[in-house]
Amino acid sequence: MELHILEHRLQVASVAKESIPLFTYGLIKLAFLSSKTRCKFFSLTETPEDYTIIVDEEGFLELPSSEHLSVADATWLALNVVSGGGSFSSSQPIGVTKIAKSVIAPLADQNISVFMLSTYQTDFILVRERDLPFVTHTLSSEFTILRVVNGETVAAENLGITNGFVKPKLVQRPVIHPLSSPSNRFCVTSLDPDTLPAVATLLMDVMFYSNGVKDPMATGDDCGHIRFFSFSLIEGYISLVMDVQTQQRFPSNLLFTSASGELWKMVRIGGQPLGFGPRREHQWCHQCPEGQPSREALEGPLLLLPAAARAQP
Repeated sequence: MELHILEHRLQVASVAKESIPLFTYGLIKLAFLSSKTRCKFFSLTETPEDYTIIVDEEGFLELPSSEHLSVADATWLALNVVSGGGSFSSSQPIGVTKIAKSVIAPLADQNISVFMLSTYQTDFILVRERDLPFVTHTLSSEFTILRVVNGETVAAENLGITNGFVKPKLVQRPVIHPLSSPSNRFCVTSLDPDTLPAVATLLMDVMFYSNGVKDPMATGDDCGHIRFFSFSLIEGYISLVMDVQTQQRFPSNLLFTSASGELWKMVRIGGQPLGFGPRREHQWCHQCPEGQPSREALEGPLLLLPAAARAQP
């Protein structure tokens, strides 16, 4: 397997719900007028608590400076695990369960914080730029590590880390945060960027103005309906994560969906954001196709599972 260090230098920020009107101009430009910017990596996620923005340095310049924009105190780099080489759009992606075992867990054992973003196309592992030497040293025995430079994939240089690592003993990580599952059923989908103008008004309403509709199939045995929507535009590819009620507002012929119509359930970890502390994976859209999440994978805020699967905490 190959681990690609992508060119994007990213900022991770959050905005309170009541403050989002201050940023809609820049966010709309990043989402719908990308040809007018130099941004190549943009993701906006609405959760019940706030909006999370992941954006490269060029896109970050489109956002106003404001005390209402909380920015993580680090620059983040995006890593991509692929099989067979090539770009993330043409290579065979590696499942998230494998990523959790082969990438996230070893980094957690070295107290290296990780932020994971899954899209319709692939999965990105975000690490702090200052941690990159330790990341490559930790993973070099399992991966061929390559770096994308000016669009070309080249061998990553030796970053000179030789000391300070002790292989940790294998211990079981307890689940220390409560788990809950909202009633929503979610789909992970995409659309052709050429059709974006046809649904731009609807997308803006969903992203900034709509409070969502409760799932009529919800029962009294769950945690109720929550508000969650994610839009990503990364290297020209669009990814959307939404519940089925929101999906029904879109023309059915525009969204890319699986032939099986597979839906996902969400597992929320903890009742509040867990932050970026060591041994902690911060994941907004973490898919686990096998339906049996590892305990290492249950240390981030949100996890998506197939709706037909029943997660075992």
